[in-house]
Amino acid sequence: MALLPKVTASRLQVATYLLGIALFSISFLVFLNSTISFVVTSVVGRRERVGDAVGTLGFADEILAIIACPLWGLLSDRIGTRPVAVMGYSIIGVSLICLVQSTNVYPDMLLSRLGFSLGGAACSTMVTAILPAMVAQDSAQAANAERDTYETKSADTAQIAGIVGLFTGVGALLALAVFLPLPALFQSKGQSQAESVRTSYYIVAAIAFAVALFTFFGLRNLPGEAGKTWRGTFRTPYDETTSLDTEGNLHTTISPAPTYISLIKESVKLGFTDHDIGLGYLGGFVARASSVAISLFIPLFVNAYFVHNGLCTANPDNSKDIKENCERAYKLAAALSGIAETAALLCAPLFGVLAGRAAKGRSEWPLLFATLFGIVGYVSFGLLRNPDAFHGHGGEWALLSVTFVGISQIGAIVCSLGMLGRGIHRRSDADGAGLDSSLGTGAQSAPGDEVSNEGAEAAPLLSTESADSTNVSLDRSRLKGSIAGIYSLVGGVGILLLTKLGGALFDSWSVGAPFFLMAIFNGVLCLAILAVSGRGAVRTQLSRVRRTRRDD
Repeated sequence: MALLPKVTASRLQVATYLLGIALFSISFLVFLNSTISFVVTSVVGRRERVGDAVGTLGFADEILAIIACPLWGLLSDRIGTRPVAVMGYSIIGVSLICLVQSTNVYPDMLLSRLGFSLGGAACSTMVTAILPAMVAQDSAQAANAERDTYETKSADTAQIAGIVGLFTGVGALLALAVFLPLPALFQSKGQSQAESVRTSYYIVAAIAFAVALFTFFGLRNLPGEAGKTWRGTFRTPYDETTSLDTEGNLHTTISPAPTYISLIKESVKLGFTDHDIGLGYLGGFVARASSVAISLFIPLFVNAYFVHNGLCTANPDNSKDIKENCERAYKLAAALSGIAETAALLCAPLFGVLAGRAAKGRSEWPLLFATLFGIVGYVSFGLLRNPDAFHGHGGEWALLSVTFVGISQIGAIVCSLGMLGRGIHRRSDADGAGLDSSLGTGAQSAPGDEVSNEGAEAAPLLSTESADSTNVSLDRSRLKGSIAGIYSLVGGVGILLLTKLGGALFDSWSVGAPFFLMAIFNGVLCLAILAVSGRGAVRTQLSRVRRTRRDD
C-alpha cells in the first residue's frame, strides 16, 4: 500500500476539502469559544454572572447542533454537499458580525450564537459527508470495478481521514496563533477593548465568507454528487441505475429516490447492522467527548488542585479572575491541554496509515489501540495527586497521562471517520455475501466459495430478520450525508453527557470523576470492538469447518 492515498477527486477538490472544509471546520469554533466572554463583558457591557451567560449560550449552541447535524446531512443527500458547506460558512460569517452588533445577551447574543451553531453544524457534518467522495468512482468506472476496489478505497479513505485529522488540528492551532491575538493587536494600536473585539470578529467573518467562496468554486462537480440540485429539496427526485445482465445487455432502472424519513431510518439502522458504521458512530461519541475532557475538565482539574492546596485564591467561576490572580494554574492548564493536542496532531497521520494498512484485515484494531490509550490515560490522570508536571513530586505522570489522552482522542477521530467511509464504500462498490448489508440482498456465495475474513467482519452488530433481506437495496453513497449527520448527532450527545454528568460528579464525588467517566466510554467502545472481532473470528472458523467437511 502506498504511503499517500490515491484519490479520484481532482487536485482542486482535494485542496478545497483539506484547506477549506477540514482546516476551518474547527477554527471558527475555537475562536468563538475563546472570545465569547469578551463580547459579553466588553461589547455588551455585562459584568455580573458572565459565566452563567457564557454557559447558557454554549449549552443552547450544542442542543441546536444535535438537532441540526442530521438535518444538514439529510439535506446534503438531496442537494449535494457543496451547497450545504457554502451555506454553513456563510451563516458563520453573518453570525460573527451579528454577535458583535448585539446590545444584550438575551435575545441578541443568543440568536446570533444559535445562528453560529447552525453554520458550524453544517460545516462539521460536511467534513464527514465529503470524505467518501475523495475516493469515489463515477458510475462508468464502478460498473467494471474489480473485487479489490472496495479494499483499496477503504485503505485510501482511512489514510485521508488521518490527513483530515491533521488539518483539523492545524486549524485549531491557526485559531490560537492567528485569530485569538487579534483583539490584543488592535488594542495595542489604540483601539478600545470593545472596538478591538468588533474588528477581530469582522476580520474572522470575512475569512469565513472567503472560505465559503473558495468552497463554492473548489467543490464543483464533486464525485458522487451528480443529479443533486436545489430542486430536490422538496420534490422527490428519481434515481437512475444502470446494470449489465449475464448476457451483457444494458438495463436502466428509474425509481423514486428515498424520502427524508427513509434516509434517516436507514442511517440509524446501519449503526446496528453494519459493524464499521456502528463502531464509527461509537468512535465519534468518544472523540467528541474527549474534546470536552481536554478543553474543559483538564483546566478545571488543575484549578481545583491549586485552590484546594491554597496555591490559588481566584474565584473558580470567573475565568478572567483565574487568568489574572492565578496565572500559574492558567499556564499549567494551557500547557497540559497543549501537550495533549500536540500529541494528537503528531499522531493523526500515523493513525491514518495504520487504519489504511488494517483495511484488508482487522480494520477496527487501530481504534482498539486508541481506546486502550484512552483507558490508561484517563484513569491515570483522574488518580493524579499532583497535576503540576513541572513542579513537585509525581507531576511527571501528568505529562504521560495527557499524552495518552491526546493520542486516544485523535485515534478515535481518525479511525471513526475511516470506518464510516469504509462502511459507505462497502455497499457502493462490492457485491457478494461477504459485503452484504442490511440495506438489501447481496449475491449469495456458491457452495465452494471461500468466505473471507472481510465477509465475517462485515456481519451486523445485531442480527436482522430474514424478511429484511427482501428489501430493495439502497446505494450507501446516497446516504453519506445522513450517516454524517447521525455521526455528528451521536458526538453531540457525548459532549452533553460528559459535560452534565461529569460536571455533577466533579462537584459531588471526585475531581477525577469526568476522567473516570471518559475511561468508561472508552471501555464500552473497547468491548464493542472485541465483540465484533470475536464474532467475525467465530464466523470465519465456522465457514472453514463447513468448507472442510464439503471437501471431505
